[in-house]
Amino acid sequence: MNIAQIENNLQKLINSFSKETFIYDLLLAYGLPKASITRLQNGNLNLSKVDGEISWKKKLFFKEELKQDLHVTISVLAKEIKYDQRFVIVTDYKTFLAIDTKTQDKLDIELKDLPKHLDFFLPWAGMEKAQHQNENPADVKAAEKMAKLFDEIKKDNPNDSPDFIHGLNVFLCRLLFCFFAEDTNIFEKGQFTYAITSHTQAEGSDLNTYLDKLFDVLNTPEKDRQNLPVYLNAFPYVNGGLFRQRLQTPTFTRRSRQAIIDNGELDWSVINPDIFGSMMQAVIKPEHRGGLGIHYTSVPNIMKVIEPLFLNDLKEAFEKAKGNQKKLNELLRRLRTIKIFDPACGSGNFLIIVYKELRRLEMQIFKENKSALPMSTISLEQFYGIELDDFAHEITQLSLWLAEHQMNVEFYKMFGRTNPTLPLKEAGNIVQGNACRIEWETVCPKKEGDEIYILGNPPYLGSSMQDKNQKSDLANVFKGFKNYKNLDYIASWFKKGADFISKSNSKFSFVSTNSICQGEQVDLLWPYIFKQNLEISFAYKSFKWTNNAKGKAAVIVVIVGVRNCSNAIKHLFIDGLKLLC
Repeated sequence: MNIAQIENNLQKLINSFSKETFIYDLLLAYGLPKASITRLQNGNLNLSKVDGEISWKKKLFFKEELKQDLHVTISVLAKEIKYDQRFVIVTDYKTFLAIDTKTQDKLDIELKDLPKHLDFFLPWAGMEKAQHQNENPADVKAAEKMAKLFDEIKKDNPNDSPDFIHGLNVFLCRLLFCFFAEDTNIFEKGQFTYAITSHTQAEGSDLNTYLDKLFDVLNTPEKDRQNLPVYLNAFPYVNGGLFRQRLQTPTFTRRSRQAIIDNGELDWSVINPDIFGSMMQAVIKPEHRGGLGIHYTSVPNIMKVIEPLFLNDLKEAFEKAKGNQKKLNELLRRLRTIKIFDPACGSGNFLIIVYKELRRLEMQIFKENKSALPMSTISLEQFYGIELDDFAHEITQLSLWLAEHQMNVEFYKMFGRTNPTLPLKEAGNIVQGNACRIEWETVCPKKEGDEIYILGNPPYLGSSMQDKNQKSDLANVFKGFKNYKNLDYIASWFKKGADFISKSNSKFSFVSTNSICQGEQVDLLWPYIFKQNLEISFAYKSFKWTNNAKGKAAVIVVIVGVRNCSNAIKHLFIDGLKLLC
């Protein structure tokens, strides 16, 4: 059974909902055998004799809970599983909770939203999550539709000039924002897609001029608007720089206009900003489309970098501060002043995950600190990045905006108040340029007392794989070094990172090929780092970077964290074990 069929089945389940048959309908929606479901319904396969409970070996434990707190119930049940049930499900038929006992993923949603989260139970349909690399079917579907739209626009606009390509990159980001906005209460529901459908010609001839007007409106405060038709004036002021520039909008035909409308009919509220940016890069590079959904750094791998670099320390500080209002307030102040800098930020995966983690920790502190007025003070201005690719640079800023809105929604659900999403603020300090040529402090200014963490997954490229420009970059960074030509390209980031953090309250951690820790490269690179009174604070021993594009050889990587010398404990991670050094 494919994803489209499952999505259709789940929507039918919700539309014709029945408490009596709900769990059986859910299992059938994923293509589990009807005969087995009938036996389960008759009690033959049910290992539980308690009313309202269903226990099916290796498949699920389901409990109808109408009296107790659902979260307490599911926590207890998850610890008492006896028959290797893959999923534990608890519901009062309004709220729906589930735990994947294999991956420990959790689902906490309103029952009516179940079709939006169809990927959670894909193992029932034989699509194991490990094979999907945390891939969300909604992201893949959206990327495929965007790829079709991109192809249609390119067909209508055979222009490869740098100015037009830059304009097209910005245009795609604007479209993505509008699609997301109309499904997440930034705009009215369906407002953008309806406007195009209702106010432009079917053959697409006037769509570009209409979008030019709309983008101007989105960049104009309500008080400054004059003589606008109601349907345009109904759009809110967005700002944030996204619609600031007047760029050449592509021309459209019937097919490309329809492709925009088709994209608008997706549910963009379930798209993940933390991986969607990388997938959008695949949209504009057709040779990468075979691996849609796998061109990103997975959250578990990002956590391997950020947890030992600073996140574990913050969480430990929170545990120690519990019950102490002064310490909790100090930690809140610390969170709003930390700077995060990714000098090879790609489409922003690392920055977005860190932003979300800091916001969630802030929410935990507010829950603990009852006297504090809950209102987030963590800002996108605390995030810095450098990216060479123009489209990735644009998509990083967009993804940060979308992540901010998602976290504002989470904050509102918990506290009943949040910062307004509009007008947008500047989306971090993301600079387009060559990180090997730019002085990093011009991007991320360093003041005395600043707490700065540099991180990311820079380009690898051994000496034999480097092109003329990259060899020139290496020469620029390692001016005065002997035999620098034998270094990997990524060594530039380690050298510049060491220069940046030396004698400051800063640390860095990069994912790297393991070659920089082997052979002649050790002698070429590491003595320079250690002479600056720096040390390795943590490291992951070589492991396979498992989320590369399909068909590409797996890269063997290490993760290395570097700090100023201290008496703090050092950690070595080997095969999932953390060793003290």
